[in-house]
Amino acid sequence: MTRSLSRRRLLATAAALGAGAALGPLAAPARAGGRWPTTIPLPDGFRPEGIAIGPGPYAYFGSLADASVYRAELATGRGRLITGSLGTGRQAVGMKTDARGRLFVAGGPGALRVIDTRDGAVLASYRAGDGQNFVNDVILTRDAAYFTDSFRPELHVLPLGKNGELPGPDGLRTLPLTGEWVQGGDFTANGIEHTPDGTALLVVNDYAGALFRVDRRTGHARKVTHTGPRLVNGDGLLLLDQDLYVVQQAQNAVDVLRLNRVGSYGRAIARITDPRFRIPTTAAAWGDRIYLPNARFDVDPPLPTTTYTAVAVDRV
Repeated sequence: MTRSLSRRRLLATAAALGAGAALGPLAAPARAGGRWPTTIPLPDGFRPEGIAIGPGPYAYFGSLADASVYRAELATGRGRLITGSLGTGRQAVGMKTDARGRLFVAGGPGALRVIDTRDGAVLASYRAGDGQNFVNDVILTRDAAYFTDSFRPELHVLPLGKNGELPGPDGLRTLPLTGEWVQGGDFTANGIEHTPDGTALLVVNDYAGALFRVDRRTGHARKVTHTGPRLVNGDGLLLLDQDLYVVQQAQNAVDVLRLNRVGSYGRAIARITDPRFRIPTTAAAWGDRIYLPNARFDVDPPLPTTTYTAVAVDRV
C-alpha cells in the first residue's frame, strides 16, 4: 500500500500519544462566487486535514497540530481561529456541519466532539476507543453521525434525537465492520459518505485500495465495483448528486466516480488535478466549487513556520 511517509509517522505518533491513468485534468478556476478567491491562506504551522462548509459561505478547517478550528470566509479568504489549542497530541481530523450550526469533529486518538460554529464552544465530547485507535472522518445522516476508525474494523455511531438532540456521554456505540471488509495491519478505513439513495454508507479502505458499501444497521460491507484507478490513497469523500469525489491525497488528484443510486457500482468520469495541490486530504462544496485543504504531508517534519493553503477547483 502506498501512502505518504509523513502521514504514516503522523498517525503512529498520534496513536502513541492518545495508480491509474489520468482521466483528464479539470483545473480551470471555479466560477461560483465570481471574484471570490480560489486560494485561501491558512495559519502557518496549522497542519490542516478536515474541511466542512456551511451554514452559509464559511469553511471550517481542523488542525492536526493541536485540534484547533479555523473559520474562513469564502467570499474574502479571510478567517480566524474559533477555538484555541487543545495541546500536543490532540487533533481535529474529518469534520461535518449541520443546519443547526454544529460542527462534528473526528478527534483522532480515541476522541470525537461537537462544537458550536458561532463561538467554538464545545457542546459535547465523547470517548471512542482506548486512545490507541484513530477516529478519522464523519458523515451525518438524519438520525446519526458515523465516524470511521482507521486502526479498527468498526464505525463509531453517535445517535441523534428526533430534533437532532445529542446523546449523553455514554450514548456513543460501536458498529463492527463485517462481510467483505478487509482490515490492514494499521491504517485502513478513511473517508466516509452515504450512498446516493441514502440507504447505506460508503467507506474508502486504503489497505484494500477500494470502496465499500456498508449497511448502516448491521455493518455488513460489500466491495463497490468501479472503473478507473484503485483507491490506494483514498482519503476524503464528497457526494454531489450521484458523483462521488474521492481525494487521492498522495497522488495530488481527485477521482470522480458516477455511482448508481444504491452505490454498488461506479463509473470513473474524471480526474481533477491542479498545480496548487500539495497533498489535499478532504473536500467540501459550495456552489460549483470544490474546496480542499493542502495537508502537505510531504513536509517532514512540519514546522511552526510551514505555510498552508486551501484551494478551490471546479466541480464536474
